[in-house]
Amino acid sequence: MASRFARIALGHVRREFPHSGNLRLNSAADLALPHQHHPIFYGSYDWHSCVHSYWLLARLLRTCPDLPEAPAIVALFDQQLTDDKVAGEMAYFMAPGRQGFERPYGWAWLLKLAHELSLFSAATGAPWRVRLQPLVNEIAGRLVAYLPKLGRPIRSGSHSNTAFALTLALEYAHQAADAALQQTIHERALGYFQDDRDCHPWEPGGEDFLSPSWQQALLMRQLLTGVVFQQWFSAFLPNLAAGQPDCLLQPASPADRSDGRLAHLDGLNLSRAWCMRSLAAALPVADARRQLLERAAQAHLQAGLAHLQDDYMGEHWLATFALLALAD
Repeated sequence: MASRFARIALGHVRREFPHSGNLRLNSAADLALPHQHHPIFYGSYDWHSCVHSYWLLARLLRTCPDLPEAPAIVALFDQQLTDDKVAGEMAYFMAPGRQGFERPYGWAWLLKLAHELSLFSAATGAPWRVRLQPLVNEIAGRLVAYLPKLGRPIRSGSHSNTAFALTLALEYAHQAADAALQQTIHERALGYFQDDRDCHPWEPGGEDFLSPSWQQALLMRQLLTGVVFQQWFSAFLPNLAAGQPDCLLQPASPADRSDGRLAHLDGLNLSRAWCMRSLAAALPVADARRQLLERAAQAHLQAGLAHLQDDYMGEHWLATFALLALAD
């Protein structure tokens, strides 16, 4: 399965077209090909999918170093994660009107990629991590500046979801010992979500690939420990042991996987599996909710794994969420 995931990602991280990008035009000079705007992350249909495909490849290389695809991954990183190409990515971000480019989803994935590169041995990962660090520092600083301005969390089921971004960013902040980022995330996340009780979700939406409810719970698992988290979780979903709300426990199925937005529902199954497996592990072994979440996670995982390559609209990103569900 690791080899399959690696082959999928290697097949599209340098595939430039089709491409979807959010580009503010300040002048005619801004009209350029994707690889000219983004020397590293121009493939995989869009910038954020390319970033998290690099994370997928880094994770597989670190955890499965004997993969047949390992030499190709190393060659890709050596060729792409260079000082001049990182400078090119930085130049795009620093242009006028791009302060919010890929906020917060792409930002979070870049921080997760940096976190993954830091887990390699110094001989293997240090050059890649050091070269990428200027862009990482810029994004971390932007997140610190942005969160105090965000008065309320964004509870969507797609890229703007606040809880998802903070979950990934907090992992990086702890590893990098970034005190400002840690403190900002802790303060803002607890302010956003700590007092939430008796969740009554209307999920899933027709184009969701994230579950606002499960993502929020996963973030709170990072912020609260032991009994404190279990008390919060019980108050947030007080009827979970009885299988309610059942809309959070049933896999979804898109009607048209060639439609990129409708195909999001395959990703929803995988992201829910990731959340539910992690939340189940935080509960006592004898807790009935643990077994319920494990069963639901497995059903969601199987539903998502069955459709990783049905169409390029899913192929360019679904394997990343499958790896999250299987590995984290």
